[in-house]
Amino acid sequence: MDKVDVLVIGGGISGLASAWWLARSGLSVEVWEAGERPGGKIMSTRQDGYLTERAASMVLNFRPEVAALVRGAGLESAKTARLPAAEAHRYLLHRGHLKALPMRLGAMVASPLWSLRGKLRLLAEPFVFSGGRADESVSEFITRRLGREVLEKAMEPFIAGVLAADADQASAAAVLPRLVALERRYGSIAAGVLVNRVLRRRTASTTESFSFGGGMGTLVEALANTPGIRMRTGHIAAELVRGRGGWQATAATPQGQRTLSACHVIVATPAPAAAVLVNSLDSELVELLRGIGYAGVTVVHAGMARDAVGHPLDGSGFLAPKGESATLTGNLWMSTLFPDRAPPGKVLLTSYLGGARAPQVADWDDGRVVDEVLGTLRPLMDLTGDPEMVRVDRHRQALPVYHGAYQARMQAITARLQHIPGLHLEANYRGGVSVRDRLACGHAVANRILGAQRWPSVERQRREETEKPGEKAVYPPGSMGAAIE
Repeated sequence: MDKVDVLVIGGGISGLASAWWLARSGLSVEVWEAGERPGGKIMSTRQDGYLTERAASMVLNFRPEVAALVRGAGLESAKTARLPAAEAHRYLLHRGHLKALPMRLGAMVASPLWSLRGKLRLLAEPFVFSGGRADESVSEFITRRLGREVLEKAMEPFIAGVLAADADQASAAAVLPRLVALERRYGSIAAGVLVNRVLRRRTASTTESFSFGGGMGTLVEALANTPGIRMRTGHIAAELVRGRGGWQATAATPQGQRTLSACHVIVATPAPAAAVLVNSLDSELVELLRGIGYAGVTVVHAGMARDAVGHPLDGSGFLAPKGESATLTGNLWMSTLFPDRAPPGKVLLTSYLGGARAPQVADWDDGRVVDEVLGTLRPLMDLTGDPEMVRVDRHRQALPVYHGAYQARMQAITARLQHIPGLHLEANYRGGVSVRDRLACGHAVANRILGAQRWPSVERQRREETEKPGEKAVYPPGSMGAAIE
């Protein structure tokens, strides 16, 4: 029977990030992916000269460990920054027209998007008493702190368009942790932002938005091909058994059944699949996992001639509030965001439909979905022609929606895992759904595993590095050297 230090079940971005940090620290790691390719939902596709993203289209990062991974994976030179034109505006669908959404307080106060009452309510935020419920929804939190207009015209479109969730049901503490933390610590969002700017001006990590040459698939390929990671596709995990001193896992593979022994196991699958795998280990944990809901998202990519689009496309795209669009949640202007997304003289528009707002879209055929998108975009962006390229990507379980008392559920899952040493659950239902969050959470789980016991391979790697003067050291995750670099 083969044996490894860590088995990762699930070869999406969560599993790959965890495996990367562990392999870089000297542990032997094997990744089981049920599909034919690693990366999960993340996949970049070149079609008729257009480069489309099946899921995540970029990384918005402010975390040093994510920057360290990009450097360590040799991807710094492959990074593609957002084009200057994409920084001009962020649009909002408002009363049937696209309106630039101000991002600074002064501009927000002057903007015609808000009524006088809405502006006064926004300016009153520092004087609003703190103290909402622990399980407050996004709608309740934003309305209490910033007013109903900010919720309807800014936050609800963000929650629906970026997270595919329902602001009335989504947990504020889970999806807006930074804003909730500012209120709890300083009594006001505005006061917290001001204090943080004063105290952290010289030490705050730089925020940057980027993709990669060849798309987000470049990141997946780099992680999957990391030395020290044994990537196994077509491995469907069937059984997970806790034994003395470790774990035994069995998978169905194209070559037949395969069993592997590991000291630690990371289950990096969606919650329903994780519940099946741990079914014999902890019934309460199983029920907690089964209670996590998901929303489906349909993505429509449309490639068009530039002169068939009347809008200047001077921004990153637009979000659509619930009151403006029943099914479309947002649209990204990918050819404005990054280079090489469309042939010369062409543009690429990527639309997102469904989510918790309109789950019925998942059952529509491609023709109806495309007609819905074009019917919405034509008057908004003055489209005068039809797309020359159309691609539809569907995700029935696109994102966990973080609805209800989600923080309490996550705390209960963490408590149950304390009784199952060596088992780790690491997927986008824990710690955030963005690529940034997944890379950072992979770093955190690697640190927990590295600190759980003495690893001879890690100690040996440390000795070898100190015995090679003049070479660049590779520090284990969480070490002082890694933090400095």
